[in-house]
Amino acid sequence: MREQASWIDHSEWAPAADRPDPISLLQAQDVSRVQHLVPIKYGRMVESAFAFLRGSAVVMAADLAGTPTSGLLTQLCGDAHISNSGVFATPERKLVFDVNDFDETHPGPWEWDLKRLAASAVVAGRENGFSKKENREAVESAVQAYAWAMKNLPETTSLEAWYYHVDVDAVQKLLAKASKEGKKSANKMVRTARGKTQEQTLQEITTIEDGRRRIVSEPPLLVPFRELLTEEQKEQITAEQLIEVWGEYVDRLSPDRRRLIYRYRATDMALRMGGVGSVAVAARS
Repeated sequence: MREQASWIDHSEWAPAADRPDPISLLQAQDVSRVQHLVPIKYGRMVESAFAFLRGSAVVMAADLAGTPTSGLLTQLCGDAHISNSGVFATPERKLVFDVNDFDETHPGPWEWDLKRLAASAVVAGRENGFSKKENREAVESAVQAYAWAMKNLPETTSLEAWYYHVDVDAVQKLLAKASKEGKKSANKMVRTARGKTQEQTLQEITTIEDGRRRIVSEPPLLVPFRELLTEEQKEQITAEQLIEVWGEYVDRLSPDRRRLIYRYRATDMALRMGGVGSVAVAARS
């Protein structure tokens, strides 16, 4: 496999003569998106080079399609830039640091995730005024950590590998050693993560109307379904039908998750947009 794709083979890249125009690739994706929200996506992407990278996974995938691979396939994150990792709570309510976005997950060469991660570190570093040497060190650290994980995880048991995670305390200690700014940033990140509870979200995006909890309207990024439907559609689609669709989704969950979700009942639904690349995504199969 090393002969098929040597280290040096990965060090060179040049655009193909028939390379698709990046904007045309993005516009091709727009066909399946909610059209009136597409400008919001591009508005966020033009804010910086890193924001453009975040919203253009399809462009980098097209560029990587012609690069050497070892032939080892895995289930990719598909959009493994550095902002798609962060602190969040596990089902056991323990804070961990891990990948937190899988919108673009797809089987593919393992090299693609690692190259997108490395590229994002450089672009983000440039945006934050880091030197070329500092950006190179950041990439080398990321790649070395990846290599360490790939070397050591096969030596663990299946359960140890399945539940492997980076504890948030370890992240805090590491950043605290780096600098005062790093310590301050890490502490803020953890405080924010601890404050993001279901109860907090419920209070932020809902209100009580006529004794019933309703999702507040904050267009265009948070719009209740009742405002999305035309008068004609409202006559054809009832709230009960929407809740029935939710029930069909719940029925497809694993038994343990079904038992938990069945303890709740749906009272309202809304279309909500977030991130950069995810903005305006209409549906996923």
